[in-house]
Parts: sequence; C-alpha cells; structure tokens
Amino acid sequence: MDFRHEWKHEINRSDRLILRQRLSAVAKPDAHAVNGVYYIRSLYFDTWSDRALREKINGIENRDKFRIRYYNRDLTYIVLEKKCKRGDLGYKESCLIEAEEVQAILGGNYDWMKNSGRPLLNELCDRICHQGLKPKTIVDYTREAYVYAPGNVRVTMDYDIKTGLFGLDFLNPDCPMIPIQDQPAILEVKWDRFLPSIIRDAVSLRGRQTTAFSKYAACRMFD
Repeated sequence: MDFRHEWKHEINRSDRLILRQRLSAVAKPDAHAVNGVYYIRSLYFDTWSDRALREKINGIENRDKFRIRYYNRDLTYIVLEKKCKRGDLGYKESCLIEAEEVQAILGGNYDWMKNSGRPLLNELCDRICHQGLKPKTIVDYTREAYVYAPGNVRVTMDYDIKTGLFGLDFLNPDCPMIPIQDQPAILEVKWDRFLPSIIRDAVSLRGRQTTAFSKYAACRMFD
C-alpha cells in the first residue's frame, strides 16, 4: 500500500480566488472536472456508537472509515472506498460497486457481499456483521482539483458542503440536502515522497494553519 502525505487548511472565498490563480499557472486542472469543478456525493458508514465520528473528534491517529461515492450525478461509476489514517500519513483502498449493489446495502441485504470476489466488499460485509457498521449520512460538496506530476501532487478545494441529515436516499441526485452552517472551504494538498517547492509556495497563505476539519464530522453535528 502507498502512503501519502496530506495537509488540510480551512480557507475562505478570497483564498480560493488567490489559490485558483496561482495553481492555474503552475499545475494542471483535474481531467475529470467540468468547467473547472465537479460534484461529489458520499455516503459514510459508522457504527451504532459512532466510532468513526468519535475517533475523528478525539484525534485518534490510527483510524479507518468506509464510504461510497459518485461524481457529477453519474450512477454508472460508483466507488466503495476505505480511507485509512496512520498519523500524518494516509492511504486509500477502493473498488467499483454497482448502483443495484448499493441499493441492496441500503436495504439491509448483505449476503451477496460475501461472494462478490472483491476483498474490500468482503471487509465491509464483515464489519457490518460484526461491528455494526451501517450507512450513516450523505455528504455533498463541490470540488476544484489540480494535479502536478513531480511528487504525484494533488491539490483540491472543497466547498458548498451539504448534509443529508437522516436521509439515506443516496442514489437519488435530487434528494433534499441542507448546507452546513458556518462552513469553510477546505484546501487539501496530497503528495507522495516530496512536495515540490513550486506547489508549496503556491498554496502558502498567510495566517492559515493546518486543520483536522472533517466534512463527515461537520455534517454529523446536525444530528
């Protein structure tokens, strides 16, 4: 597995404009963006006791979380992901999942997962059955993304974060979503072995410090 470094900063609208200008000059826009942005919908899993939420709030360094997501309202490409944090490093495992399979999970039908032939689905099934993991909330947001080949750098700005509250109509692009209050935009910088100075300089903003902001945790504050 390939661990990656990650920085997170809370930024405002003015910061976004500055960063967009700087990054456009030195990095390439993400190839999947449409008119410079794309839309992400994620369905996060947690236990009945909110283990993932509590671990995030308490700053536990080694933690995992499962989510399912799709982009730009396209239900033909849906991904199951397991995001793992090990201190300041992180890595992600993923596999494709069909819309019908997602609906089966939402309906409480898990038996098919054991024979899916996808190890990540097998692990999710095991955690559902033995740890009480279950779909918890929907999170929507808009993303601008830039890539820079040296260092395998990816810079993203996420904003317009919305929560589905208690609704789990994940596959319905038009299900009701509510903007979270006092939301910042989130700058994330991810890289492999080194962060080139040209990117380090481009994302440097006076007065901005790293943050542990979690879109999932922010949306769960409405519960």
